[in-house]
Amino acid sequence: MLARKSIIPEEYVLARIAAENLRKPRIRDRPRKARFIAKNGACNLAHKNIREQGRFLQDIFTTLVDLKWRHTLVIFTMSFLCSWLLFAMMWWLVAFAHGDMDPSTESATNSTKWTPCVTCVRSFTSAFLFSIEVQVTIGFGGRMMTEECPLAITVLILQNIVGLIINAVMLGCIFMKTAQAHRRAETLIFSRQAVIAVRNGKLCFMFRVGDLRKSMIISASVRIQVVRKTTTPEGEVIPIHQVDIPVDNPLESNNIFLVAPLIICHVIDKRSPLYDISAADLALQDLELIVILEGVVETTGITTQARTSYIAEEILWGHRFVPIVTEEEGVYAVDYSKFGNTVKVAAPRCSARELDEKPSILIQTLQKSELSHQNSLRKRNSMRRNNSIRRSNSMRRTNPSLIVPKVQFITPEGSQSASET
Repeated sequence: MLARKSIIPEEYVLARIAAENLRKPRIRDRPRKARFIAKNGACNLAHKNIREQGRFLQDIFTTLVDLKWRHTLVIFTMSFLCSWLLFAMMWWLVAFAHGDMDPSTESATNSTKWTPCVTCVRSFTSAFLFSIEVQVTIGFGGRMMTEECPLAITVLILQNIVGLIINAVMLGCIFMKTAQAHRRAETLIFSRQAVIAVRNGKLCFMFRVGDLRKSMIISASVRIQVVRKTTTPEGEVIPIHQVDIPVDNPLESNNIFLVAPLIICHVIDKRSPLYDISAADLALQDLELIVILEGVVETTGITTQARTSYIAEEILWGHRFVPIVTEEEGVYAVDYSKFGNTVKVAAPRCSARELDEKPSILIQTLQKSELSHQNSLRKRNSMRRNNSIRRSNSMRRTNPSLIVPKVQFITPEGSQSASET
């Protein structure tokens, strides 16, 4: 409308529309792959169409432990309540069959001519209260059993056995839920990002792991797996293909001493799935590196496991973790505010295979890095020198007392010359 009314020229409108179309990306981004393991260690997996649901009831204790807290508390309450109601009905039937509910027996009981099975049980409410007293061993003294009914003695023994079983199962279930191993794993932290840099002349995949508690993880070990979609030579598609990759450890065993945050290193060699991946290919790779840390909790002796994963977008090429452990007054201090901080370092952008075939690439990269570092130092020194000269000149202009006066010298020939001192 504005172009038709000649308020804005038509040529300007067409140019603006073309510029807006150029800004919009014509190629859609690659759809982001779903993570197999989340950053907090949870498995991103949904089980569907399970027909044999009865297998969960065969291991009822593990099923109860795996339930959510609200479901566990409901089952805990209903198990006791249902058992109380069930045995209350049995006590009421025993009293009814013996005739304790007949009003004519109340006067006979007071005259000691009639002995009931359970004293003071005249209704279902009193039978329910007596059931609670029997199962939780609360005795108020008003209701008690007599030797009149052998059936009542049998019901008493049965209720005690059932009550002990319910107590053992439900209390054990709640204890296991409060002392689950993954609760200890909440204080085992991993760096949000992993890095690839040169260490000892080799390209290495590295990440940092730490423990926030003072109680240690005994016999801690770290495993790394690569999960990717692969296709076999026969044409079979494996959506989740897991490949173990070795972890560089100077010790003979795979155990680590996790007393302070450590940088776990994987050397990218011929055995590594990352051997043919360069810096340019990393962003196009559809892979996920899963890190698993296992160990025994020192205080409880329970085996715990902490997990995390790194996708291609979370791997920084040519970076290195900054040191966070310092010695202060005879004590090693760990600064967790710098736990995931990295710095950029010189690293070849080629793959590990190309680096093994042409070792000169690493030498050239280090030389270029050294030259750039020297040039930056020269520029920095020259800038400091120029700033100091400008500062001194500005001080001379602003302060007249710093200006050096001119002094005349008389030579023996009698000529005069002026110079500055």
